[in-house]
Amino acid sequence: WVPKGSSVMQACDAAGVDIPRFCYHPKLSVAGNCRMCLVDLENERGMSPKPVASCAMPLAPGTTILTDTDRVKKAREGVMEFLLLNHPLDCPICDQGGECDLQDQAMHYGSDRGRFVGQKRTVVDKNLGPLVKTVMTRCIHCTRCVRYAKEVAGVEDLGVTGRGGASEIGTYVNKLMESELSGNVIDLCPVGALTSKPYAFTARQWELKPTESVDVSDALGCNIRVDSRGTEVLRILPRNNEEVNEDWISDKARFQYDGLQRQRLNVPMAKGAGSVLKPVKWEEALTAVAEAAEGVSGEDMAAYGGKLADCESL
Repeated sequence: WVPKGSSVMQACDAAGVDIPRFCYHPKLSVAGNCRMCLVDLENERGMSPKPVASCAMPLAPGTTILTDTDRVKKAREGVMEFLLLNHPLDCPICDQGGECDLQDQAMHYGSDRGRFVGQKRTVVDKNLGPLVKTVMTRCIHCTRCVRYAKEVAGVEDLGVTGRGGASEIGTYVNKLMESELSGNVIDLCPVGALTSKPYAFTARQWELKPTESVDVSDALGCNIRVDSRGTEVLRILPRNNEEVNEDWISDKARFQYDGLQRQRLNVPMAKGAGSVLKPVKWEEALTAVAEAAEGVSGEDMAAYGGKLADCESL
């Protein structure tokens, strides 16, 4: 059973029937531009004249959904051939390798060879900031990132420029992506066009051990998954929780793990001229503390402690 107004794809998902998709995401508006989710529909008037996009087709009573006819298989194979037409063959050096939707669906629904002979198009990489790495030649124009930026992050920084074979996704003018939720486009991108800059060339997905956890960097308590290799935390991803964070986490929650290995306070620091913190020796730091505490009664002193403070801080 699905609620009234559901799409054909949502009905198939509810029934446990897998429909391939690139542009569709349950938390975003329907675009229907990847054409990978084509199915045949049959009702009392007969078979649909051509395959329809299941993500954008409303479900109607008395409709039979056919997901594995020869026509559907041929249509999906053709769509996949077009998607791979300009896609670079750089899976061995792509950070998305091993968890790439394009890899998986090319194996399941693609042909064993392509018929395109010629020069693949190339696209200049965009600079979206220090967190999101771009290799825009890999982009398949699913527009997930564009819809996410507008509908969820609330910043219309990303968009599609050009038409046809000249289409590119990027910022309209040369600027960074100014959002505290920008890292979620990394998870949304079905290919390796948008990946994590701090995580680049660090590990493969099958090397990592996932551990479910809860983010403590803010008071929201986002559900997260911590991926580690040995004793080192290599990345943090969101876990779905419809009542707390849905499918998203903040950039602070996603990239805070670098403080576990780098950018750590390993020497005492004291304020000098101009109230600027500078490294000092332990003797100087303890002397500064003693001078500040001298002449202050115990009733006027307070200290913060908690379960997240380490032993050195306490």
